[in-house]
Amino acid sequence: MPLDSTKIAIEGATIPAVSGIFDLPERDAGRSVVLLAHGAGVPMDSPFMEHVAAGLADAGLPVLRFNYTYAERMRIEQKRKAPDRKPKLLAVHRAALATLRARYPGRGVVLAGKSMGGRMASYLVAEGEACAGLAFLGYPLHPQGKPDKPRSEHFPELKVPALFLVGTRDALSKLDVLDTALATYAGPYTKHVIEVGSHDFAVPKRAGRTRREVFAELVSTLVGWERQL
Repeated sequence: MPLDSTKIAIEGATIPAVSGIFDLPERDAGRSVVLLAHGAGVPMDSPFMEHVAAGLADAGLPVLRFNYTYAERMRIEQKRKAPDRKPKLLAVHRAALATLRARYPGRGVVLAGKSMGGRMASYLVAEGEACAGLAFLGYPLHPQGKPDKPRSEHFPELKVPALFLVGTRDALSKLDVLDTALATYAGPYTKHVIEVGSHDFAVPKRAGRTRREVFAELVSTLVGWERQL
């Protein structure tokens, strides 16, 4: 599967550009293209991001992964850093989306993301950014141990189709809290539950499944959902 590295210019940022990677299909299905954003604790080249991007590309969907600014600085400085504030995250996300659209003009875009990356994508859409759909690989609905503080105030503004992939052991998205939040989601949505999966979709040995098998389920579910858009 071909990979194509790129640089995404960020105006007014502490660094002039962040890294991006296009995961390119051997045979382009000609449907959607995917912008895949990483979570708070892992950069664009984490095993999870690589596996998901490769699986989507194998299904014929071009994918652009990218680093947020703080993750790019972690790569350069080899030091752990906290995520940037929302405005900086959204600025990078918009720039990455513009890069993807410039390469694939006229194609529908699925905004997908692991945890924080998906939440940032949803804020872009709430602010008026157009897309074919939102795909959440573990939506961080609430802080751990604080299900009474859901981050779903913008759900009534989201009118695009959405896919919520969630584990039954997700400490950041209790299923009952998620169901309550989804009642306020303005557009059509699909919820797919990974049994005994954590927020990172890890499963215990008693589940009788490997993490790679779980990742394959995530990808196949996302691909099947995208085909219905």
